Amino acid sequence: MHLVPESLLIAGSFLLFLSIVITKLSTRLGIPALIIFLLVGMAAGHEKLGNIDFHNPVAAQLLGAITLSLILFTGGIETEYKHIRPILWNGILLATVGILITTFSVGLFIWGITALWGSSIQFTLLEGLLMGSIVASTDAAAVFAIIRAKNMNLKANLSPMLELESGSNDTMAWFLMFLFKGLLVNKQAISPMAAIFTFIQEMVVGGVAGFLVGKIMLVLLDNLRLANRSLYPGLILAVVIFTYSATHFLHGNAFLAVYLVGLILGNKDFPHKKSIIQFCQGISWLMQIIMFIMLGLLVYPSQLIPIAGIGLLLSIFLMFVARPLSVFVSLFFSKTLNVNHKIFISWVGLRGAVPIVFATYPLLDNIHQADVIYHIVFFVVLTSILFQGTTLSPLAKWLQLEAPKVEKYEPTIQLSKEVDSELIEVIVPEDSPAIGKKIVQLSLPENVLIALIKRNSAYVIPRGDTVIIAFDLLMIIAEKKQAIHIVKEQLGIVH
Repeated sequence: MHLVPESLLIAGSFLLFLSIVITKLSTRLGIPALIIFLLVGMAAGHEKLGNIDFHNPVAAQLLGAITLSLILFTGGIETEYKHIRPILWNGILLATVGILITTFSVGLFIWGITALWGSSIQFTLLEGLLMGSIVASTDAAAVFAIIRAKNMNLKANLSPMLELESGSNDTMAWFLMFLFKGLLVNKQAISPMAAIFTFIQEMVVGGVAGFLVGKIMLVLLDNLRLANRSLYPGLILAVVIFTYSATHFLHGNAFLAVYLVGLILGNKDFPHKKSIIQFCQGISWLMQIIMFIMLGLLVYPSQLIPIAGIGLLLSIFLMFVARPLSVFVSLFFSKTLNVNHKIFISWVGLRGAVPIVFATYPLLDNIHQADVIYHIVFFVVLTSILFQGTTLSPLAKWLQLEAPKVEKYEPTIQLSKEVDSELIEVIVPEDSPAIGKKIVQLSLPENVLIALIKRNSAYVIPRGDTVIIAFDLLMIIAEKKQAIHIVKEQLGIVH
């Protein structure tokens, strides 16, 4: 079915509405929402119920690049440097050495298995390495979405390390994918020194671009006073897209650049930061849904059947051999992570939108068996999200890596950055030493004020003789941000 503009809008809006509504079902069933979006796209495709004939890899690739940029920027702006600093080196090793090991192990496996398979699907070593680079990176969207949707509170700083890895390993995978794709297209060998130089160039240009744009944006946000505060999210959206395209134009790693911009902005205070973060979260989810539906539309279910055997073998190899091998080798010298930690990190190698978007590049260059590569990658992503995504929480409990959940509340008011003050909302734990005490007995610092208490569904204006009870939601204002840590200690709140 070829769509005119009006019917395109009807079909698109209906698929978007359906995907958002179905997320409620995915939550109840414990199925990651990402797989629902892919299946909705598949069901609406040319060979299924919707009969929508959509085969436009250019549009999918462009939308995918914008979406991944927004996801990485959002991941960066939500990441606190103090959380990733202790595990920074581990994350870098996973994002570089780990990607190299995964790429070459998968490449050798797919080359060997197709030679032994005896079917019409045969991959050369170079095509196998291209496939390995495409599926090598873990997906920031999938990891962020599943860890946060399940409200997983992991020990040993595992959550920030996994998010750092998934947010930064696209850079190495992107470089390797373009390297092997270029070799297949140009049919010319490239010297190891030239490849290393290109990699260093992309990292340096991407890093410098991200750093400069981030610092410039901090100055701009501090001094720019827009008449309409609703324009700030639009400003950020323009900066993210500009950073990606300009860095790509300068032959730098664009994904690294947008992640760094987010990281720099996320670790400094600036006006309207809260509303900007909320906008980024919302637009990232919206773009993610649209992208997954579009990637699902590119799939022909009839072409999944011939590759199901190879796809399943590759999925098993990736989950149980390639990923664990890359983790254990990369983190071999780590003194802070034990075997249980490494097993869990191995299992959180979720594949999502990134490999599927990367798989559209061979389609555009008409590389031999590009359609087969795309459908195998799609199959691998489906199995990864379905099996790994649904078992993360049970595995964390079995390995005794899940810490007690701490409910987090975002304050509804953001204080001006011109004052050295902090506003937080905290829940009083049921084992807090403050329970049963009057506020006057808490010996709070002089520069701290409990401004409001939410108790059950009612609000209480606190006085000196107000008694604290379990599960009170306290809105606390402190003149000095350091005083917040003292208050949390007195309330028995440990993060």
